[in-house]
Amino acid sequence: MSKAETAENLFESYNCAQSVLAAFAGDYGLDKEKALQLAAGFGAGMGRLQETCGAVNGVIMVLGLNAGLKEGDSKEKTHDFYTKVRRLVGDFTAQKGTVRCRDLLGGCNLLSEDGQKFFKEHNLKNNCREYVRLCCELLDKYLKSSG
Repeated sequence: MSKAETAENLFESYNCAQSVLAAFAGDYGLDKEKALQLAAGFGAGMGRLQETCGAVNGVIMVLGLNAGLKEGDSKEKTHDFYTKVRRLVGDFTAQKGTVRCRDLLGGCNLLSEDGQKFFKEHNLKNNCREYVRLCCELLDKYLKSSG
């Protein structure tokens, strides 16, 4: 099963950020439960604030596990890591136009009761599922190409 399929399956029970991080976590020695805990607050653009898409935040966390910064790393390594983050965020933005959750959901306000009702009635979870899949596919492609 691909990482994208794993994340989509996880998305049935968990938020977008949790699903992306948990799909890749085992590759970096992070157990699934810890991944789910770590990413819990990043769903719906950080606690339903609808800022940066939770799936994109999940990608950034996986990048941190893959090539993130450790104590004593140089400023050059920081620069290189941030460049990787911008590249993947840029790839998502190129396909979807934005990384802002509220915009990805057509302005639906998840902090309101009406917004949550609209989200359910219009099955916007399918949009989020698509973003989870895309994030995993972009990340998987990036990881394979970067060695």
